Amino acid sequence: MPEPATAPLALAGLNHHTADIATLEAFRFPDEATFLREARERFRGVLLLQTCNRVEVLVQGDARSLEAFLREQGRRDFMVIEGDAVPRHLLELAAGIDSLVVGEDQILGQLKRALAATEEAGASSSVIGLCINKAVHVGVRIRRQTQINRGAVSVGSAAVTLAEKLLGTLRDRHILVVGSGEMGLLVAQALAAKGLTAIYVANRTYERAVVLADKIGGRAVNFKDLYRYIALSDVVISCTAAPHPVIRTEEVRGVMEERLWPLDQHPRHLVLIDIAQPRDVEEGVRSVEGVHLFTIDDLRNINDAAMDSRRSEADRARGIIDEELDHFIRLLRRTAADETLALLYTWAESIRARERDRALARLGEEDSRTAEVIDDLTRALTKKLLSDVTTSIRASAECGDITTAESLMRAITRGEPCSQNDE
Repeated sequence: MPEPATAPLALAGLNHHTADIATLEAFRFPDEATFLREARERFRGVLLLQTCNRVEVLVQGDARSLEAFLREQGRRDFMVIEGDAVPRHLLELAAGIDSLVVGEDQILGQLKRALAATEEAGASSSVIGLCINKAVHVGVRIRRQTQINRGAVSVGSAAVTLAEKLLGTLRDRHILVVGSGEMGLLVAQALAAKGLTAIYVANRTYERAVVLADKIGGRAVNFKDLYRYIALSDVVISCTAAPHPVIRTEEVRGVMEERLWPLDQHPRHLVLIDIAQPRDVEEGVRSVEGVHLFTIDDLRNINDAAMDSRRSEADRARGIIDEELDHFIRLLRRTAADETLALLYTWAESIRARERDRALARLGEEDSRTAEVIDDLTRALTKKLLSDVTTSIRASAECGDITTAESLMRAITRGEPCSQNDE
């Protein structure tokens, strides 16, 4: 039986507004494909967005069901929003005004990759696809029509800013970048203009380290030599996609012994900046003398400064979001109506085919021409009979009059009285 012409949306999770890096790390879903498949059994569509500063789950379904599902997954103390708050949140997210670093552009690519992952897992729906594509479209528009990302820093370049702030200057310093993915590239590009003595790039796949090092005039190093180059560096910025720490306490303790000259009482300071999620650096490293460990949580001050400088641009972005939101909601309603209408047409098609076959059976032996004419006739009749009600259902749904849309559906498929005041 066709479903109601509604598109309930709910979103739940944690982000940098409500959780520190340890809490986000514990909330993550390590096996994204398995999570998406399990969620798809409960919801018509689902999307999982996991970045270095947020873990959020979007579903085509209701908030109560989403909350229950996440609790079954062992997650607690997360925020949940539903209804029109969801498309607004998605637009603010894509605009960059909800990011840890205001105006950053990486979120657009992250949203696209999240959608690709859910499509690959067979967990998407037309509504979920519309949500992400529309959000990305508006995010691009905002960047074209405002200066919210002018001089914007990514989390990667914010890490470089933090290193510069800690050391006073990066000129003539030795820097090691661990990881050569998207974040590693952003870090390396930000470092390239700092007048460094040396930029080292380490990655488990040496060839990828070579590619990145060549782009920024650095030197690729084998991952097996990681601690040797940590010993040579003033700053280490780590941003791998490893599911476990790659920089360990005991090995760093040994490194710091190498940084202690015979007449020195203390080893030369080493700054470790871990912007990976899950974290790359063991927490115990903080206890090693001379080591200063910073994580994404320490980048919040940089974001606050960015927000001050871009507040007027963020306000302009919100104006565009307000302008786009009504259209977004109408598209969602139309898409939901189209999903329901597809089921209506499937219901009607089953009746058409059954009655066509009965008619052909009553005719006895018929030629192919007769069968073709009767098939065309029944198709045309079905289409014409549903034409006006299709328009009414779609128009009612687009205007938010879900009661009328649902009443029309029940009247057609169940023979119930058609009323706008159904209880």
